[in-house]
Amino acid sequence: MSVRIESEVAETIERGGAVVALESTIFSALGLPAPTNREVLDDCLAAIRAGGATPAVCAVIDGVAVVGTNDFDRVLATTRKLGERDLPVAIASGATGVTTVSATVAMAAAAGIEVFATGGIGGVHRGVERTGDISADLGAIARHPVVTVTAGVKGFLDVARTVEHLEMLGVPVIGWQTNEFPAFWSRTSGIHLDQRVDDVATMARIVRAARSLRSDTGLILAAPCPAAEAIDAQDLAPIIDGALQDAERAGVASGAVTPFVLERIFVSTNGRSIVANRSLAVQNAQIAATLSLALTTTSL
Repeated sequence: MSVRIESEVAETIERGGAVVALESTIFSALGLPAPTNREVLDDCLAAIRAGGATPAVCAVIDGVAVVGTNDFDRVLATTRKLGERDLPVAIASGATGVTTVSATVAMAAAAGIEVFATGGIGGVHRGVERTGDISADLGAIARHPVVTVTAGVKGFLDVARTVEHLEMLGVPVIGWQTNEFPAFWSRTSGIHLDQRVDDVATMARIVRAARSLRSDTGLILAAPCPAAEAIDAQDLAPIIDGALQDAERAGVASGAVTPFVLERIFVSTNGRSIVANRSLAVQNAQIAATLSLALTTTSL
């Protein structure tokens, strides 16, 4: 894939410095409501710089796949979301759009960036046996040699099947100071993880071990939402179940389900879901920055 790497990011890569890729969907009108989206963008950029790394926001601007865009006004305003599969059409048509997890890991890999920070990844949807609905994020993570730092998947997805699917794809899923796969707003999901790390030095050695095996598979570092802002999974469960039932009764299907359920969760938690989202996004940016910096001095 041909990408344009903006000057600061390109210079950092050239000198072997630390870089963290960021998706742009979360910062757009499709991700978080204004003005929270701009505040989270600023906080994530600041957290990455404070951690000793250069941030690289990915987006497609006027048909160019840009790694490290500074055109934040366009990002904040856009309403077109692009997955990895959408990139060729968007580029050929001169479109502007924000990148999802799948598009961002592809662009990061093309630019030679090893670490990517996001809020949550897509996963296997409930009722997959009927719909076949599995996020393209999972396949993209498996195909590209990038570490995705994430707070797991949202609790209205099928968390257990998501972890199983990642195992099937051969993606190492490693808990950050936890033995349980996080469920985005909630720190716990009930899904045990076999692998755990408690410091970035260990994680950096794991990444280097993967690359020494000639593995181009991505890795997931799963970091629970900070405790102060997390929402208990037991409190969320009835809210999620009710929202999914309402969506089915209303005939809401496919890609419309997620925004429908997110809105119900926001209202039912009195906005706590947005607070948790903001907190985990910034935390993941911090962790990703320290990991990226550790990778610059780690060999195996």
